[in-house]
Formats: sequence, C-alpha cells, structure tokens
Amino acid sequence: MPARSIFRNKMARKRTAILISGRGSNMTALIEAAKDPTYPAEIVLVVSNRPEAGGVSRAAAEVIATEVVDHTRFPKDREGFERALQSTLESHRIEIVCLAGFMRVLTTWFVSRWSGRLLNIHPALLPAFKGLDTHRRALEAGASEHGATVHFVVPEMDSGPIITQGAVPVRRGDTEEMLSKRVLKIEHRIYPIALRLVASGQARMVDDRCVIEGSVDAAEAAFLPAH
Repeated sequence: MPARSIFRNKMARKRTAILISGRGSNMTALIEAAKDPTYPAEIVLVVSNRPEAGGVSRAAAEVIATEVVDHTRFPKDREGFERALQSTLESHRIEIVCLAGFMRVLTTWFVSRWSGRLLNIHPALLPAFKGLDTHRRALEAGASEHGATVHFVVPEMDSGPIITQGAVPVRRGDTEEMLSKRVLKIEHRIYPIALRLVASGQARMVDDRCVIEGSVDAAEAAFLPAH
C-alpha cells in the first residue's frame, strides 16, 4: 500500500475511549485488535471510575492515555459524575465510547449525547438475562446455550440494538465459573468485530435497529444476528 494511503487510513481511524471499572479483559481484546493499522478505530483513552482498577495500569503499559473519574467523589450526584466524565471524553476528542465492565448505570443525559456511538458488551444472549448474575440465572433456567452480546446503548438497560452475538453450549455439570470462562472467550471475539463495524460506518443505529451495510467477512458474519 502506498505511503499516502497508509497515512490517509490512519487519519481516518475513529478516536475511541474504553470505560472500565476493573481488570479490563475486553479492553485488552479491543486494544490488541486496534494494533492493526488497518483497523478503523484507535484506542486513545481508557477511563476508570475506580482508581484501583487493574485495567488502568494495563492501558498505561500500552502507552494509552488513562484518566480516573472517581464516582465516589460525587456522592448522590450522578449528573456531576457524568458531566465530569463527559468533559474528560471531550478533552480527548473522543468519537466512540466502549463500555467494558463499566459498573455504572448511565443516565439518559449521558446516553443521549453518545447515541449511536456508545457500545456495551453484555454476558448473555440478549434479550435473555438482562441485568446481573447472567451465568447463574442461565444455569438455573436450564438454558441449553448462553453467550454474549454487543449492542448500542440506549437509556433502557441492556435493550439497545444488537450488533454482534456469540453463543456457547451450556454443558452438563457446568458451574458459573466454567460457563463464565467459556463466555468470556466469545466476548473477546465479538467486541472487536462490533467496534470495527461501527467505526468503519458499516453498522449504524437507525431508530431501534442496527443496520449493517456492505460486505462482511464470513468469519465475522457468523456473529451477526438477523437484522
């Protein structure tokens, strides 16, 4: 590829922030994917609401800017926390935000400002098992399969248009930990696919649907639900 084309591609990459609260394993998967210079998103910022989150040092080791917006500094003031978070994202000229184990419920005020540009990964095959404790609930329900979903974020929790999904079988004798590990591997596969589709403009949120345009690699298409 000519040098000019490489430069143009690099300049076109979407400036992406990842929001975390813990170790950031999905953050790591996105960082690794974005190391490919042809990947349409560039991870330029990692923000944690917890100073002790392990993912902060991991991101710093990759020479990615990190910020901490500690939610405990805003007791009973969700708006103040979100305005501080918004200011941080704006100061880094962020275009896309990915939630990766970010354990805060975001208000309509914040979500509306990132409509169509805010992604989340959920450890279940939505619309099944919204909320917490998804692995335990899947086992208790006797589900034959379980998995993960990447979706656009809307004000209603775990209800946005689905971008990618990946399923794993629920095996006899599975524990929560066993099932969680199997689902996590799927999460690490589908989140980079979803971000690539959104950053390239192939996947868009239109009303209450995810619309995917253009051709998609067969390996990636396997994780696209019927749209």
